[in-house]
Amino acid sequence: MEDNLASRQAVQVVCYFDASCPFAWITSRWLLEVERLRPVDLSFRIMSLSVLNEHREIEPWYREFNDRAWGPARVCTAAEIGHGAAVLRDLYTALGTRIHAQGNKDFDTVIPEALEESGLPASLAEAARSEEFDTALRARHKAAQDAMGEEGGTPLITLDGATFFGPVLNAIPKGEQAVRLFEAVRTLAGTGPFAEMKRARGALDFS
Repeated sequence: MEDNLASRQAVQVVCYFDASCPFAWITSRWLLEVERLRPVDLSFRIMSLSVLNEHREIEPWYREFNDRAWGPARVCTAAEIGHGAAVLRDLYTALGTRIHAQGNKDFDTVIPEALEESGLPASLAEAARSEEFDTALRARHKAAQDAMGEEGGTPLITLDGATFFGPVLNAIPKGEQAVRLFEAVRTLAGTGPFAEMKRARGALDFS
């Protein structure tokens, strides 16, 4: 049988993201590259580092990061509630391109621009400074943690029914390198005894 995109069943993949997290951004862009080259049914769901770390003792710089990360996560939650989960892909791309690829950490500017680019109401920006959607955000974060089975940060992905933390990448794999990594991760995800593998992260490259 001819091996082509039409004849292969799409792999179901879920990417749980916090829009402020640079590692989630790189992993999400890798998955989009894989989706371009292989039959992958990729969806995006929200989790929150702010919720994960709100009661932990962490370094002051990381506390500041988590305090600021509430804003984009709340806006994503409000957008999903009002306009459906399908809007998350484009909204996350618009937010992440500005925050990570362009290095703009001014969320008061980034959020309205991302909403406009995504065709979403400007009024959603108000959610960034409101606790109105926090209960819903916490529920989404809990769903991500429940899928993994224990606490985990970003990125979290579900692949072939298994949810795990990672892979953590310091650059976005492209082309066949992206596909080879995907197949390797599938192999690990499908290997029941496998638990963890780690090495030094190195500098980040968002290009």
